[in-house]
Amino acid sequence: MSELRFDGKVAVVTGAGHGLGRSHALLLAERGAKVVVNDLGGALDGTGASTGPAAEVVELIAKNGGEAVANADNVATPEGAEAIIQTARDTFGRVDIVINNAGILRDKSFGKMTVEEFDAVLAVHVRGSFLVSRAAFPHMKEQRYGRIVNTSSPSGLFGSFGQANYSTAKMGLVGLTKTLGIEGARAGIKANAIAPIAWTRMTEALLPAEFEDKFTSDRVSPLVAFLAHESCETSGEVFSVGAGRIARVFVAEGPGWRTDDLSMESIRDNWDAILTEQPYLQPTTLGEQASASMKAML
Repeated sequence: MSELRFDGKVAVVTGAGHGLGRSHALLLAERGAKVVVNDLGGALDGTGASTGPAAEVVELIAKNGGEAVANADNVATPEGAEAIIQTARDTFGRVDIVINNAGILRDKSFGKMTVEEFDAVLAVHVRGSFLVSRAAFPHMKEQRYGRIVNTSSPSGLFGSFGQANYSTAKMGLVGLTKTLGIEGARAGIKANAIAPIAWTRMTEALLPAEFEDKFTSDRVSPLVAFLAHESCETSGEVFSVGAGRIARVFVAEGPGWRTDDLSMESIRDNWDAILTEQPYLQPTTLGEQASASMKAML
């Protein structure tokens, strides 16, 4: 079995000072990538800053014979995102891979959540992923190659009590990923997302203690690395991953029900048909989804 490597490739990993991001950076470096280890170095809620976490990962990569540089810029600002990508170009001459992993938590039940707590989480997860990807995108287009991996979550895909901000952000990343996959296709840019279940400082308060040994970060990173590899041609997809299990997550539409005499009462009387799931349609573009409605009119 031939080994998949990243020799000559440059990867940017955000939020790489701890947990999943740290694991991703270490694996990519081990396989030959030159890595920009970005981490603001703040607390779990996004407050504070420190160059320590990123520097420690860089030191470990260097100790293992790899190449890396630390970066502590803020993904949630245009200036910070540009600086992260510029660090890759100034240090290593290019950028091939972006792993958007930076995130914060400000959990609170919906009725008690403030606007600031909502906005702060979206700023890092969604705005940050958009800004860093936007900064890298023109360079990837110029070289006709790029890989982007975003970090969604089961909380976004399926909802989670006390995480209206986090779940909204994580589902937003699904839409961003699918659009990047469409718009990057002509330039050889592939974009995918993971929805990981892993024991990290972000999840230790949510997952049972027995998860710690089974749901480790190093059982997520191989999927991230594969999606970032040049041999992976898949794009615009989302994958659940945890404890060594990987599954494709997709949005589907049931066969539906149609009438020329739509009313509240007709909807009520045909609600079971509307809820029917099979046979399902799995559109990959807005056009495909719209065509299903057009065909139903014929």
